[in-house]
Amino acid sequence: MRKKRLSEILSIVREMEIENQEMLLNELKKRGFVTTQATVSRDVSYMRLEKCISESGVSRYIERGVGNGTLLNDRRLFSQAVKRIDYAVNTVVLKCDPGWAGASCAAFEKMNFPHTVGTIAGDDTVFILMRSEKDAKELYAELLNIL
Repeated sequence: MRKKRLSEILSIVREMEIENQEMLLNELKKRGFVTTQATVSRDVSYMRLEKCISESGVSRYIERGVGNGTLLNDRRLFSQAVKRIDYAVNTVVLKCDPGWAGASCAAFEKMNFPHTVGTIAGDDTVFILMRSEKDAKELYAELLNIL
């Protein structure tokens, strides 16, 4: 069943401008695949689908490496999707547009900042755990410069 679902997801993102996982989930249901958002999230991650800006200006999922020059680079994606940054003790928090936390988190991780312990992304929020409060404060300052 998983192989069929993954194949269908690929067909959907090739045919349509799927902006977020909710749209993908709804399209899968229309095509007879009843699943959960958590499963779709894992599938998107497993397939390494990426976000890009389509010719019509819509943010959408594409297959990795298929972009025709419209794929946002990590810093640009980060600066467009992240709306606010804050920190408390050794945790940095990113507030994003709805649906963009996962992509923002992935872009952050590709930037390889030192002293990062791990990240967690929701729908519009990313938590970045740093080794110390000093590391969090330094990362906060660096990320503000990217925005």
